[in-house]
Amino acid sequence: MNETLLINMFYAAPELWYTLGLGLIILLAYIGTREIKILKLNQRNYFLNRDRERYAETLYASKDGYFAFIYPDEKVNDPRKEIKEHCSRRLAVILNLPNGTQSNFSDILKNFSKEDSAKIQKYVKFLKEEGISFEEEFLLKNSNKYLNLAGCRINALDGNVYCDMIWFRDISRDTNKILNLEEEKNQAFNKIHRLEDLIDNLSFPIWLRDENLHLQEINKQYMEFTKEKNKEDILKNQTEIMSVNNESVSANLALQAQATNRPRKQTINLVKNGERRSFEAIETPFHGDDSLDKIYTAGALIDVTELDELKRNFKLHQNAHLEILGALGTAFAVFDNAYKLSFYNKSFASFWGLEDVWLETHPSYSSFLDIIREKRMLPEVPDFRSYKSDEQKDFSRIIEPKEDLLHLPNGNTIRRVRAPYPLGGLVFAFEDVSDRLATRRAYNSLLSVQQELLDNLFDGVVIFGSNGRLKFYNQSYLKLWNLPEIFLQKEPTISELWEAHQRYFSYVENWPELKKDIINHIMSTTTKTFSLTRNNNTVVEVLSSLLSDGSIMVTCKKESTN
Repeated sequence: MNETLLINMFYAAPELWYTLGLGLIILLAYIGTREIKILKLNQRNYFLNRDRERYAETLYASKDGYFAFIYPDEKVNDPRKEIKEHCSRRLAVILNLPNGTQSNFSDILKNFSKEDSAKIQKYVKFLKEEGISFEEEFLLKNSNKYLNLAGCRINALDGNVYCDMIWFRDISRDTNKILNLEEEKNQAFNKIHRLEDLIDNLSFPIWLRDENLHLQEINKQYMEFTKEKNKEDILKNQTEIMSVNNESVSANLALQAQATNRPRKQTINLVKNGERRSFEAIETPFHGDDSLDKIYTAGALIDVTELDELKRNFKLHQNAHLEILGALGTAFAVFDNAYKLSFYNKSFASFWGLEDVWLETHPSYSSFLDIIREKRMLPEVPDFRSYKSDEQKDFSRIIEPKEDLLHLPNGNTIRRVRAPYPLGGLVFAFEDVSDRLATRRAYNSLLSVQQELLDNLFDGVVIFGSNGRLKFYNQSYLKLWNLPEIFLQKEPTISELWEAHQRYFSYVENWPELKKDIINHIMSTTTKTFSLTRNNNTVVEVLSSLLSDGSIMVTCKKESTN
């Protein structure tokens, strides 16, 4: 029924239905167009918001902090009527601000000294009023942190002022590094100045040549040997020090040193202050600029005039000494630092029974030891090779005269003295002391017999030498006077000995006078015997005798006790 009604209505007024259908289509098209525009606007706003967030996060991620003075927009009806301040998160971290991003510019200024704060305020004033940019470094108060502040104005394309920004960059690391480099540079310059003072105050010329043997550096003394007035002219003209033959003292020497990579030296003659003097020119090569391909040379010119005179005088004295040694009866020889025989006298040849022909071949010390060992004129040793090695080691160990005895298999004894030779090696002196030692042994034996004879006497005996000191005593004397033997071993005088006897004469009121009388009786050539009474009434008979060698023998004998 309803469908029939609609069909009848359509057929009754078809124009109306066509109009309604067209209107509906237009409405749907309009709604669809609006929805598409809304979608596009939402999409655009989405990407604008994303870009804004991206730019904001980019600023937040920056290593620089910033503080912005944001102005109201003059091109639109901006509800913001006052300047807005904004502190970045990074700036809050750099300055360690208690209020974080809510900090105002006054909070920022508190982190700087009073002078720097005033300067920053002045910069900001010019930026906000006239748009003048600035950039300067500041040190935070109570810290060693350095900040670089850069102020700039942000404008739109239409000239509208967006904001004034101050960028804060922590440059402490770079600044401290620069300060350290400045300090190192100053230290390097000071070191260079000290080195310049060092080489300029040397008493002799020195110089430096590059790989082409051109002069690169010289000292002040170098100028005194040239006609130039300053270092710059010498280096510019490559002025060399000239010898008396008008030749460079070191150019050829430097070439040789560079070619062989070995130091080279030579003695040359120069006229200085109107006096002809001897100098030693030295060129020492080294690798320059840390390159093995570049060989530089360092040169020096040293006055050796006095040294040459000393060498000549030394040679003369040496020859004179060798002539004296040659004329002496003691056997002398010199073996140099190469262990070769360099000098000997006639006594040396005859002492060892060696031929001059063989000695003139300058045999080694080892060969000399082999020869005299064959003659059985060396001590018997179990390891002769080790003995020779030790003997040669003594060439470097002996620094002062050394004496020893060589006891030969035939019973003879040789006294050997070895001493350093000024030119290297050792001086040897040999002497047969067999007879002397035999005489000394006989003398010591005689003294021993005499001492035994004295010790076997019942009477106390002391003998004073011609110098007035005690030479001999026996045990009976020690017991008689109860003296410590160590006292008599010190060889006391007659006065010192009798002073030790005072305790036996304590009853005497004037002991010095008695001691004087006792000594006078002993020293007298006429008094033979006198008696002394001790504290315990013991009587000691004293007998004084003058011996043939000028010695005085005193005999003390205990007589009786009352």
